[in-house]
Amino acid sequence: MAHNEAIAVKKLAAIILLLAALLGGVAVYQHRAAPSAATPTLTVYCAAGLQKPVSAIVEAYRREAGVEVRTQFGGTGSLLSALRVARQGDLFIAADDGAVADARKTETIREVFPVAVQHPIIAVRKGNPKHIQSLADLLRDDVKVALANPEAASISRVSRKALGDTWEKLAARATVMKPTVTEIAADVSLGTVDAGIIWDATAAQFKETQVVEVPELSDRKENASACVLSFCTQPTAALRFARYLTAPEKGGAVFKENGFTPAGGDKWTDKPELILYSGGVNRPAIEGLLHQFADREGVTLTTVFNGCGILCASMKTMGGTSNPKFPDAYYACDLCFVPPVADVFPEAVILTETDIGIVVPKGNPHRVKTLADLAQPNLKVGLCNAEQATLGYMTRGMLKSSGLQDSVHKNVVVETPTADLLVNQMRVGALDAAIVYRVNFQPSAEFLEYLPIQHEGAHAVQPFAVRGDSPHHHLGLRLLDFLKANRAQFEQSGFQWRGEAAAIRSKDIVIPDWLKDK
Repeated sequence: MAHNEAIAVKKLAAIILLLAALLGGVAVYQHRAAPSAATPTLTVYCAAGLQKPVSAIVEAYRREAGVEVRTQFGGTGSLLSALRVARQGDLFIAADDGAVADARKTETIREVFPVAVQHPIIAVRKGNPKHIQSLADLLRDDVKVALANPEAASISRVSRKALGDTWEKLAARATVMKPTVTEIAADVSLGTVDAGIIWDATAAQFKETQVVEVPELSDRKENASACVLSFCTQPTAALRFARYLTAPEKGGAVFKENGFTPAGGDKWTDKPELILYSGGVNRPAIEGLLHQFADREGVTLTTVFNGCGILCASMKTMGGTSNPKFPDAYYACDLCFVPPVADVFPEAVILTETDIGIVVPKGNPHRVKTLADLAQPNLKVGLCNAEQATLGYMTRGMLKSSGLQDSVHKNVVVETPTADLLVNQMRVGALDAAIVYRVNFQPSAEFLEYLPIQHEGAHAVQPFAVRGDSPHHHLGLRLLDFLKANRAQFEQSGFQWRGEAAAIRSKDIVIPDWLKDK
């Protein structure tokens, strides 16, 4: 390559990189509220056993936020059946996980917020006058038992599943069967019956009842959950109230005061800001989705797009997660850039995968076919920077393991932090070849050709992780769920979908030998 030509190429590369820096890698997605929107009125359908704490939370929310919340209480099963038919309302608060699963199957709900954990117990009148200690005692002739209808109330559906044949024997001789768990608790409290099977948290709300724990029921822990209905017409308002319901110092405190075990939620913030660090390769697929998520949740979502080496270095220099700008979530270009931050992102969920290949101009004038061909004389090659970008790190590993590092590097005229910058330089004719992700190539397929690389490392897997101690941990998990629900967007962007895989522990991720420095 002539000396003047080499200088010109490097100047052009510097200009492109400068423009990229000026444009910045930070994107802020905010909820776009209608300026004339009226104060919403929310309609909430709630399991009867949660009536006391939910009513108190609704009143507190009305005072603090000025939002009217209309409630309707009943058995979880009865409410869900009615919602499937009417398809009206904003939130459904179910008493057990099974009801949430059923609602998901019928696409009745979207976001799910666990609010409290409860389990079935035997409730008896205070002092336990009939000396009931076991399930067998409920079958005695001198004991009158009340049960909830399993078709209407979660408590009995859960108990029936746990007890099997014993449940059938109890149901056959029950003195009365009521539609809600609170009615059973009231009957026991008044002494109309001797015992009933109810939730432990329901028993705590009736002073004249006493709890008898039995092993057959004590392990059947269930989440009571607030679910945004799929046909809700004001999801932002519904999600905001759901965040309030679960916030430890707001709804969580009320649930605890009423004998429930709070399930945990994010600290209350009227408009949370979630910070996401993302490798540049993911941007085409998620940019529109991030707008949608921020708008639906009514939050600010600040996203920093860059090479993962730069992102990890930035996190390391922040001095710890106490820094308010430390990211809440991290969407890496490949698994190999999760171990450096595994201590703060303990679990990763793989969402997508993309191949790594060589791009050349249409017609492939230099007849490039393999990595070795990048070493041919007078070729202008572009790579990602190994210290700044996942792709650069992986490219260096492939070249080293193939014995081509030095010979190819003689032709490298530019190293960028992200692969999209290499594609831009290919488009303007500044490069003869570059190594990029397949998803970077696809938008420019009319002008470039893509050549697969024959190497075991020529593909990258993109994992998403939520920070373990993030103050917006649950919001981050909902972002993950939102991305997983939009598989088509990733596939349209050229990614291969991997989102059905189980989560993996970040510390268990093994760096392959070909990537290790030797």
